[in-house]
Amino acid sequence: MGYESLLRAAEREGVDVYERTMRPAIKGLYGDNVIWINRFLPTTAEKGCVLAEELGHYHTTSGDILDQQQLENRRQEKRARNWAYEKLVPLSGIVRAYQAGVKGRFELAEHLDVIEDFLEQAIKHYREKHGRLAVFEGKYIIYFDPLGVAEMFE
Repeated sequence: MGYESLLRAAEREGVDVYERTMRPAIKGLYGDNVIWINRFLPTTAEKGCVLAEELGHYHTTSGDILDQQQLENRRQEKRARNWAYEKLVPLSGIVRAYQAGVKGRFELAEHLDVIEDFLEQAIKHYREKHGRLAVFEGKYIIYFDPLGVAEMFE
């Protein structure tokens, strides 16, 4: 799901998205059904990753969580990121990439239209959630360390 698809999804959900000039350290912000994306992000893939995380805030967080010194705010930040990882790097997407012959993390990131760092963090999320591997649809094993997919015999 790329940036344009996420923009359409946000619109369907009543969330306005604007690209604005922001300090380089700020990639995106969410508040009151409005998302701001830093217009100077270099690629649409990176904008999509940021938009997905901000949509994750729309779906999973509440209140002002800017103070990351507070434990509950950090938990809400993690929930929003995890939502984004599962939206842009779903297990089904990893399997489809395997079926398409994608080799390596760079190609996988490109296939999923995410930046490599986002892909790495998504894989880390899945390791935390599932352990070393996950079984998908009863016929694929997705290994997270090292990353790979195996198809089971019937």
